[in-house]
Amino acid sequence: MARLLLLGFSLLLLTGLRPGRAFLVADPQPDVSDDVPALLAFKKAIYDDPLARLSDWNSSDPDPCLWFGVTCSDFDARVVTLDLSNSSLVGFLAPRIGSLTSLQKLILDHNAFTGSIPREIGKLKNLTVLNLSTNLLQGPIPSETGDMQNISTIDLHANRLSGALPPELGKLTNLKELRLSNNSLTGTIPGSNSSTMVSTKKEDQVGLCQLAQLTDIDLSNNLLAGSIPACLNHIQRSRMAGNCFQNNDTMNRADWQCGNSTDAGKDNNSIGEDGQRGRVIQPLWLLIVEVVTGVSVLSILTLCAIAGLRRRKDRSSGRGVPWTRALSWKENNVISIDDDLLANVPKISRQELAEACEDFSNIIGSSHETVVYKGTMKDGREIAVVSMSAPVHYWTNYVELYFQKEVVEVARLSHENAAKMVGYCKSSDPFSRMVVFEYPPNGTLYEHLHDVEGCQLSWPRRMKIALSIARVLRYLHTELQPPFAMAALASSSIYLTEDFSPKIIDFERWRGLVGKPLLSSGCVVNGGGGHSNGVVDSRHVRFMDVQANTFAFGVILLELISGRASLSKDTDDLLEWARKHLEQPGEFGKLVDPKLKSVGQESLGIICNVVNLCIDAEPSRRPSMNMIGAILEEGVDTSVRDSSLAWAEAAIS
Repeated sequence: MARLLLLGFSLLLLTGLRPGRAFLVADPQPDVSDDVPALLAFKKAIYDDPLARLSDWNSSDPDPCLWFGVTCSDFDARVVTLDLSNSSLVGFLAPRIGSLTSLQKLILDHNAFTGSIPREIGKLKNLTVLNLSTNLLQGPIPSETGDMQNISTIDLHANRLSGALPPELGKLTNLKELRLSNNSLTGTIPGSNSSTMVSTKKEDQVGLCQLAQLTDIDLSNNLLAGSIPACLNHIQRSRMAGNCFQNNDTMNRADWQCGNSTDAGKDNNSIGEDGQRGRVIQPLWLLIVEVVTGVSVLSILTLCAIAGLRRRKDRSSGRGVPWTRALSWKENNVISIDDDLLANVPKISRQELAEACEDFSNIIGSSHETVVYKGTMKDGREIAVVSMSAPVHYWTNYVELYFQKEVVEVARLSHENAAKMVGYCKSSDPFSRMVVFEYPPNGTLYEHLHDVEGCQLSWPRRMKIALSIARVLRYLHTELQPPFAMAALASSSIYLTEDFSPKIIDFERWRGLVGKPLLSSGCVVNGGGGHSNGVVDSRHVRFMDVQANTFAFGVILLELISGRASLSKDTDDLLEWARKHLEQPGEFGKLVDPKLKSVGQESLGIICNVVNLCIDAEPSRRPSMNMIGAILEEGVDTSVRDSSLAWAEAAIS
């Protein structure tokens, strides 16, 4: 008998099985090697690790138990703790984190994680502590958090979380500590609209009132409305302050800050005796102010109308002064234009451009301010010529100086995804000012996404285009000094070459130049060495709006993945339609263009999270294109960018 036992133990050692693990070859239990892919996916979603916390997380090391921040069980060597608190990490929470099924503590506070909390977090059935506080997480708290039956501590305070508290929190019977302060959560405390809920029977309790062990809760500084349930009366009122509750025993936000949150909380209590919603009665003084203001505005409009009629009458009698002469004060200032300002930019004659553009008959675009022609130079280069539609009496020395400075500004761009400026044209007889760009022959991104039948742009090709646009914007915004901002970034301003490489052309910049000037009181003076200094023009400010470019890039990403136009009479507004799906990671798939045959799911998740960052309503919260470019380069599968085989397959499709 002893020999049989010894033989059995020897076989156990030879098969490499640990004591305590079931001897089942057909259905092996998970081991530490199953945690490695999940941890590496977590690392891949981190695109900035300034403290090198993850430097020892190596795919060639099969044992993660010695990696920084990782603690394993002594029993089966599974990962039970991931603690990277105060590590200055920047990135997303990878959905694959839900594969760490033995995880008991997830502590990632005081970092810079962005995007949403993945719903896969609900798969962590053994989790007892979840601390994601003091990050930049957005979107709602996933309802799947209610599946973490062993959780005792949830700390999500100091993020940018929005939406309602999920009622599923009421299923967490072991929850003792819930910290959700300093977010933007709305709605009511789940399942407890009425403050009269005083029943002590467990079966009568709903929402958070079911959680008998919940003794530490902090919901302060959100946008929660409705009533605080009686079952939470034992909680300090400071833990409920800074919301929009109806209970007057808490320090609420100002009414103007509550907005819809207050209205939502009052919906169930604002029905009057006549069956209509309760109406807010305006005070008498406010009504008087409104009347006086209305009369004043009407009087001013009447005076302006009379003055306008008189001016029109004077003009018709020949006594008026043309509006263009309103610039005459500017001409009284000393304006000096350096003849060498355009010395490094090729000058092209009007005659040469006329021959290239078939005597300016090949028009591909026009507006009140500019006309765009297409042509072919003698050396075979295809060009786009932007001609300013401005009369000579408008073109003052000031406007000429501004034109030349803009030519110099655009001519300095040197990036493979920015259309090269070929040169400029300056002619006095007939008067004309033109700028010339290389013209990619394959149409615009807008045309390929929205006007061409069929799906010419496969998913890999769209990802390549997204990466290329991100790189050129990173170049414009961060590598150029001073930074360069596109006047109007859109899918219609992105042209494609024959191999579908994108090139941006800023035609809108020249329309702004010809538009009616908004000149400041500044003047242009002659600086040392003959160079012009001191140009101040309010039009230039709008071109420097880098944050607007970031927002526009988010819209372009949405167009790429959905195939929908940003504005269309046939479909809903793109942003309005997309936001409801962007708030839920589980609905990212609903954004995908139905014409696409296959989509990289990991890349889709990264793209959608980037879109959420780009279209943030607060411009100061939008990340730089340097950061966005890093996210995309790290998150999009390298086979999409580098594999010639993948691109061959995409070309065939």
